[in-house]
Amino acid sequence: MTNTTPITIVGNLTDDPELRFTPSGAAVAKFSVAVNRRQFDRQTNEWREAGTDFHRVSVWRDLAEHVAGTLTKGMRVIVVGDLRQRHWTDEKTNEKRSAWEVTADAVGPELTFATATVTKSARTQGAAPGDDTWSTASRTRPAVPAGAGAPANGQAQGGYSDEPPF
Repeated sequence: MTNTTPITIVGNLTDDPELRFTPSGAAVAKFSVAVNRRQFDRQTNEWREAGTDFHRVSVWRDLAEHVAGTLTKGMRVIVVGDLRQRHWTDEKTNEKRSAWEVTADAVGPELTFATATVTKSARTQGAAPGDDTWSTASRTRPAVPAGAGAPANGQAQGGYSDEPPF
């Protein structure tokens, strides 16, 4: 079991999200969010800049495709997800390394200084995230094998439909 820390980030995209697809067809997008920290100075009674934090974010499946198709460098966003620390050994130096990453459950534009038009999209099938599929991901979606579409009863997988509940 992996311990995670829930986190909400509000900041600006440092580049356009990069969309790829795992060999099984799951979409994954990665991007970075810059968060400017501010501190209140009681002596001057003013806010002052206290540095910038950069957070790497991964999003999966439909959310990945929506993020990549909607958000661009410089946009102010809200990211809600889990903060995780990843560990690995550097292949060249054999040193142990670690990095903090956010796996997002929700991403959207921050509307304090902007407006947005929301368009509902059709729900698509997605796969669960793997441990390290980014390194083997491609930039194109693999072909869906014949007969791998919707179940024969006409209802979407999991019993969901696009019809409103009322």
